Amino acid sequence: MTDPFAALGIRPTTNVEAVRAAYHRLARKWHPDQFHTPEEQEQAHQHMVTLNAAYEEALKLASARSSTPYTETIACEDAVALARRLLDRGSPESALRQLLRAETRDAAWWNAQGDALMSMRQYESAEQSYREAIRLDPNTMAYRAGALDAHVAARKAKTLLGRVKHLLRR
Repeated sequence: MTDPFAALGIRPTTNVEAVRAAYHRLARKWHPDQFHTPEEQEQAHQHMVTLNAAYEEALKLASARSSTPYTETIACEDAVALARRLLDRGSPESALRQLLRAETRDAAWWNAQGDALMSMRQYESAEQSYREAIRLDPNTMAYRAGALDAHVAARKAKTLLGRVKHLLRR
């Protein structure tokens, strides 16, 4: 088979979901049970064999292409810097994804994770991250301040007024 994407009638840059959709559409069209004469059924069977091989190869290529950027590890300092930029732009979920790409985790990493979790209003998890940063570097007051802010925010969120505010934000 030369080009599995051409056999499925899709562009080579399509994602995994588009590959699956194209395969299912063509499989319904060319399934041998759709045809009545033995010659047509044999021709459809051969077409399905080609489609199955193309689907397998296209799925493998598309999934490898889509997973590559997030599986590569980066230096801890780079991950923290990237996460800081994303937090400044208001994207804490993306910041967490970039932090998870770090090869190692130091105090600055745990602090950045705490900041991202605070932005997402996950105060108890943020406090745990700050506590880990404090454990690794006990002399940095910014980590202690973050842990205190997270603790206070978690306590406020558990009050009746905090729960009402949370419901109103939804």
